[in-house]
Amino acid sequence: MGDFFKGLFGGQKPIASEPSTDDDFADFPSAPSPTPIYKPSSDSSSVPTAASFPEHETLPTGAAEIPYTKWYRVWERASPRDFYAEAMIIPFIFVLAALHIWGRGKNKRKADVWIAAHAPSLESQFASVGFDKRKRLADNEGDFSGLLKMKTAQEYVTYATGRQNVAFIDLKVKLLKRYNPLTLVLETVLSFLFETIRPPKEVMEATIYAFDGKEKDLVPVKSKAELDAKDSRFKGLPNSGFDACVWAIVHKEQMKGLRDERYDVSLTATKDHKNLPQWASVMSETAEVTETLLNNDLVEAVGKAGDAFEYLIVTDQPVDKPLKLNEATPRKRVILSLRLPSSTHPSAYEPTMPIFDFFLKMPDHLVATAHFRGEVTRKIRATREEESKKLKKAGEGEKAEERRLEAEKKKKEIRDTRLKGLSAEEQRKFLEREREKGQKKQEKKMSRKA
Repeated sequence: MGDFFKGLFGGQKPIASEPSTDDDFADFPSAPSPTPIYKPSSDSSSVPTAASFPEHETLPTGAAEIPYTKWYRVWERASPRDFYAEAMIIPFIFVLAALHIWGRGKNKRKADVWIAAHAPSLESQFASVGFDKRKRLADNEGDFSGLLKMKTAQEYVTYATGRQNVAFIDLKVKLLKRYNPLTLVLETVLSFLFETIRPPKEVMEATIYAFDGKEKDLVPVKSKAELDAKDSRFKGLPNSGFDACVWAIVHKEQMKGLRDERYDVSLTATKDHKNLPQWASVMSETAEVTETLLNNDLVEAVGKAGDAFEYLIVTDQPVDKPLKLNEATPRKRVILSLRLPSSTHPSAYEPTMPIFDFFLKMPDHLVATAHFRGEVTRKIRATREEESKKLKKAGEGEKAEERRLEAEKKKKEIRDTRLKGLSAEEQRKFLEREREKGQKKQEKKMSRKA
């Protein structure tokens, strides 16, 4: 009772209540203490230091590595070690770009030297050379670089027309990929490891397409007057046709690859000739063709060319093996392939100029001499007829297979249409009968095999 009155009149201080242990309310963190804000001085060049931040003995977190500066003061926020990767990549890019520019320029200079050495021969044999509106070479005043057209950085092409017995000639100059040294090295290494991959080389390939007596069909006309003039112009010309054959002089190093790559050459037999150098061989369908086409001028030109000579081919068959009968249509051509010298001086082409000049006149030689005896012609024709029969038989087999598939497709459509019109029970019986028939057929096959 006494305690009650003491507490009522303040005789004893109240006992502090214990903190609540109610888990229904979360304990919120207290407000963070204020941090000093850095105010730069009037001098814009000053960099914050520890003295700029009161109540702190050190700079804020990370301030020692990346100090506060103006946005354009990169040198105050970065060091040379931050650009080690760029220091390695950028010079590599500059080296590749320099090699690319040098390689394209080197190929361009080499192609220009080639056309400068061969342009006089082309002018003497053709009325028009190049793609530029059929301008004559005499109008170029010694500058022949415009006669070549860059197809790719490693291939240059040109064209000539306007000659008796020749419809036109295509010339290709294929060079090394100097502009891409990584690819060039890779191709060279792979050619050493695999026989199927040929090493990169620089060659000139020229193809003459003969008229073969079809001047009226191949020369274009724009009006009836031009047609009449063309008929009168070609009426007095001698016949430009010659007998079909496949004949070639090949460097022995190129022989195996040539047989694998060209279908027309695979129809021939290989024999050495006493007049040719030891490194060259003849590929012909018959011996009489060789005796007719091979003359002393050609033998001398091949000998002067030496290792730069790859092959000279007279053919009427396609390069790739035909898969259909219409792909085996004869088209008479003369093909020459020569290696390019490493030197970029025009005099380096002097050894190959005799064979190139003879190649340009080869259609005249064929028109004059390539008319064989009936026995030889029949033998050559028999080879082509045999190949045509194979293609015809293969085509008939494909057509028979197509007819069989079409019949099966129609049969399946009829069966599906009939099955849709049946009830569920009738469909079940129909499928059971089909299954039984299939099992019986399979049993008959097994018994026949046994």
